[in-house]
Amino acid sequence: MKKIKYLVKSLLVFTALVFTSCETEDHEFGDIVNPTNLQVSADLVGFDDNNPNGDGSGTVHLTAVADNAITYKFVSNGVETMAPSGMITYNFSTTGLSNYEVTVIAIGTAGVVSNTSISLDVLVLYSPPQELLDALYANSWRVKAEESGHLGVGPSDGLEPIWYAAAAFDKVDTALYDDRYTFSTDGILSIETFGAIFGKKTPIDLDYPNNTPYTADDPANDEYFYYAAEDFSSSWSVSAPGGVESINLTSNGYLGMYVGGDRSYTILGRSSNTLYLRTIGLDGNAWYMTLTNEN
Repeated sequence: MKKIKYLVKSLLVFTALVFTSCETEDHEFGDIVNPTNLQVSADLVGFDDNNPNGDGSGTVHLTAVADNAITYKFVSNGVETMAPSGMITYNFSTTGLSNYEVTVIAIGTAGVVSNTSISLDVLVLYSPPQELLDALYANSWRVKAEESGHLGVGPSDGLEPIWYAAAAFDKVDTALYDDRYTFSTDGILSIETFGAIFGKKTPIDLDYPNNTPYTADDPANDEYFYYAAEDFSSSWSVSAPGGVESINLTSNGYLGMYVGGDRSYTILGRSSNTLYLRTIGLDGNAWYMTLTNEN
């Protein structure tokens, strides 16, 4: 009889634990609330009464706000970009006066959404210099592994990789050095991955949602050394917001290490065979890459 009594008591304790666990899960899930009152404002750089379509740089700052939103997604020309802050900058590059439509999606709990669109008439007066185009078209590009500082990182408000600058061939045990980037005259960037890419785990998992996320090869730095990825293409353009030349990519396009972000690469220095680039990654840091077309 004592054994039966103890068994019943154990079952009762187990049942109580199960129900307690279920109740805790239901409580943590929370209410599902749709984002409301979504509003989007646009700031065209150089806008005034005499320049209603901007100053010709093609730069537009968008800001979205909504009640009960936890993050935002911006979609332009089929390219989706997450922006948790609700702020994003576009550097439009089609020469002349063009109309662009941007869809803004406010995302709430459990993935519920509200969306709206904004139509922008933007003037772009910049045309890339011929010597830059000639260099881009001359050959495929690669990370200049043999040069010290070919990869680096620093704060977003600086212009130097003060936190880390790679020594020559420092990343030889990753997929960084075999990738090839080919710029074509029709605005297509062909990326040869040779089966894998090197980059930050967080933006790769976000931008490659159809692939199963792996465990980071370097968890401390949130890095994949060899993330499986087939060859693919992106669109590219050159703009000069504020007079500073930038190479802008779409979709999952990248140059060097994959860091996500807005995929706009500021040209800090260039010659007929070298590009020194800076981009802001998804982590908010400034990433530096040196490329060469000498193969």
